[in-house]
Amino acid sequence: MKVWILLLISHFCLLSASNAQNPPNIELANTYHENIPVADYLVSEKFDGVRAIWNGSELLTRGGFRINAPKWFTQPFGSMSLDGELWSGYQEFAFVSGLVRSKQGQDKDWRKVRYLVFDAPHPSMPFINRYQRYKNELNRISSVHLQAIKQHNFINNKALEDYYHKVLARGGEGVMLHRKDAVHRAGRSDNVLKYKPYSDAEAIVIGYTLGKGKYQGMTGALKVRNKHGIEFKVGSGLSDKLRQQPPAIGTQITYRYQGFTKHGKPRFARFLRVRERL
Repeated sequence: MKVWILLLISHFCLLSASNAQNPPNIELANTYHENIPVADYLVSEKFDGVRAIWNGSELLTRGGFRINAPKWFTQPFGSMSLDGELWSGYQEFAFVSGLVRSKQGQDKDWRKVRYLVFDAPHPSMPFINRYQRYKNELNRISSVHLQAIKQHNFINNKALEDYYHKVLARGGEGVMLHRKDAVHRAGRSDNVLKYKPYSDAEAIVIGYTLGKGKYQGMTGALKVRNKHGIEFKVGSGLSDKLRQQPPAIGTQITYRYQGFTKHGKPRFARFLRVRERL
């Protein structure tokens, strides 16, 4: 009980310190499919960082919480609205995520982070013009930790596939496609597409966590162990029925995931199905 009280107090303090605002109006990506006209898009690497929006005065999460970055970190950003990823290297998502959630990270940790910009929202300017605009501005500022992600122009799917596999080979998460002639529009559409791989595997259910919010009184996540002995949680993908009547301990499930953390745990594990024993 004392542990839960301390966690609740800590969580409340963190939210208060974050100074939540209304969530920013951001674009969300649909999934790429092969009949997309590639020549209509600019293509960039998708970095597995923490999305951050610079509104001209504050750095915010996509949920509208203020990120307590040091003043020296945000000082070069200027007044232009920017959208990008806080990134410190491949398989370092957990490090950046923890730093963003902290009330005040140490300078030595923030010096490992770069703000990689992939857009500068504008109500009437097509993306190809926005890209040239913010790229030129960031080049003028010339800050080591503030960079525009390079956008590539491919004329066919073969060129896209070649680039996609190069990104994956160096540890990247996938690629993003921004429609050249699209103005910034909040919400999900084909103006922005994500192209990244998924894998699936099996694990054994070893326990459960309690649900919160709308899942109170149900299962929040399955505690599982994979064939390598790695233990982790799978909550995404569970139906309400499965949350009410979860697979029994000892059941084998199939889950989808996207790469691994540096500790060997599957990233973004998502429940697919119960795997029947044959």
